[in-house]
Amino acid sequence: MAIVVNGVSCETDENGYLVNLEDWTEDVAKVLAEGEEIEMTEAHWDLVKFLRGYYDEYQIAPAVKVLTKAIAAEKDMDKKNASEFLYGLFPKGPGLQACKIAGLPKPTGCV
Repeated sequence: MAIVVNGVSCETDENGYLVNLEDWTEDVAKVLAEGEEIEMTEAHWDLVKFLRGYYDEYQIAPAVKVLTKAIAAEKDMDKKNASEFLYGLFPKGPGLQACKIAGLPKPTGCV
């Protein structure tokens, strides 16, 4: 499977995740977000940038628990509110949807 962005074909796996992380651009992210029925806001982009930075540092996508803890600390909220915030942005699951849009592999432990 593949998506075409600005005339460039980007290969995706059977779940719609990019096969080659190097194919990711913000335009690719917008197309992936459309496929997930998500309209990207500044909060979405902030999370995508966080995920990409985390992946660059650790070579793995963070588990939702780690993501929730990081957002709670960054936004000065408790974990419950941070979780609600993340699911508000990515209703089908912040790990699955946000990582897909960020061009990262499907997180381990996500169904």
